[in-house]
Amino acid sequence: MSEDNRTPVTVLGLGSMGRALAEAFVRAGHPTTVWNRSAAKAAPLAALGASPARDVRAAVAASPLVIACLTTYDATLEALAPAAAALPGRDLVTLNSGTPAGARRMAAWATGHGARFLDGAVKNVPAAVGRPDTLLYYSGDRAVFDDHEATLRVLGGDTAHLGAEPDLAALYEVAVGGTLLPALLGFFQGAAMVTARGLAASTLVPYTVKWLEMIGSVLPDLAEEIDTGDYSEPASSIGIFHAAVAEERGLGEEAGVDVSWQEPMFSLLDRAVAEGRAEHSVSALVELLRRRPQPA
Repeated sequence: MSEDNRTPVTVLGLGSMGRALAEAFVRAGHPTTVWNRSAAKAAPLAALGASPARDVRAAVAASPLVIACLTTYDATLEALAPAAAALPGRDLVTLNSGTPAGARRMAAWATGHGARFLDGAVKNVPAAVGRPDTLLYYSGDRAVFDDHEATLRVLGGDTAHLGAEPDLAALYEVAVGGTLLPALLGFFQGAAMVTARGLAASTLVPYTVKWLEMIGSVLPDLAEEIDTGDYSEPASSIGIFHAAVAEERGLGEEAGVDVSWQEPMFSLLDRAVAEGRAEHSVSALVELLRRRPQPA
């Protein structure tokens, strides 16, 4: 794509992520219109060459490709409502948090107002926007993705279309994102333990990174066990994890840290053992997660 035919883009929402998206488009030479409820947030982008819109309707009307990066689907719907009349013939891409149901609702609203629709997710921090290895994935109208793939790759080189169902990106966003907070809490728990001994949290980092790499290396095998439903040849059994529960609880007392955030995980292991799954692979815990426990 040459400098003189780059697709004009509008970015709605200029929080930290929205600002990073707009900067990436500007730096790549795309004519970029920006809008935010707080107009002052557009000033730094205007200094780079973006064009602030006077209101959301003007912002949507300015470009054939509209990227909405607000907090939730409800916030996106609320922000776009005054611009509904400008949507026919536009391609709308949403990059916000929310549930698959929210994505389906957003898709129905957008297509009902004459726009083509893609939902997406940026699987990295704002500082990583534009890097060749930054992952973004999308779902919805494949023609929209195909028409704008080169433009969307400005935001990250690892860009994929998951399928035509408009809620797939939101589904994968919550499915993949579910690993984040538990992993961070595990690191924070370790940091609380070592800093209580007068050691720096930074000393944990190289060893934690290696541990996370190990976890990544076994995910394909665990996924295969889940997909086949065969948990009979475990590399790590539920029983092994369950046997460590008492020590994990005692470690909190010894180290003087709060490990109560792990109790739901310990409860899950208790339930699995009670069902006779101690010799099954730890991946069999997915079978318990597929059904909610009944109230006592």
